[in-house]
Amino acid sequence: MDNVNVTRDQLVADAKVVLDDVESLLRQAAAASGQQAQELRERASDTLRTAREKLQDAQIAVAANARAAAHATDDWVHEHPWSAVGIGAGVGFLLGLLVARR
Repeated sequence: MDNVNVTRDQLVADAKVVLDDVESLLRQAAAASGQQAQELRERASDTLRTAREKLQDAQIAVAANARAAAHATDDWVHEHPWSAVGIGAGVGFLLGLLVARR
């Protein structure tokens, strides 16, 4: 779970950096003209492409972690079926109490 938090935190930090870079490049491109503006737009496009690739990599990693967690949960439930039933009953009871209070 800590690995997921680190990945998420790193992803958020990377996204902020990329957005700041692109914003800066677009401001510079608005003030520039001709060849310089074209170069700045290309740099912004490259930066966005890189960010998109990082987001896809992060999405793949998160999906892999989610699958691993689902498999671990499934394995645990198969190894401890009565504990799983007890936990489910307890959660259902608590939810019933919360709903009944409203």
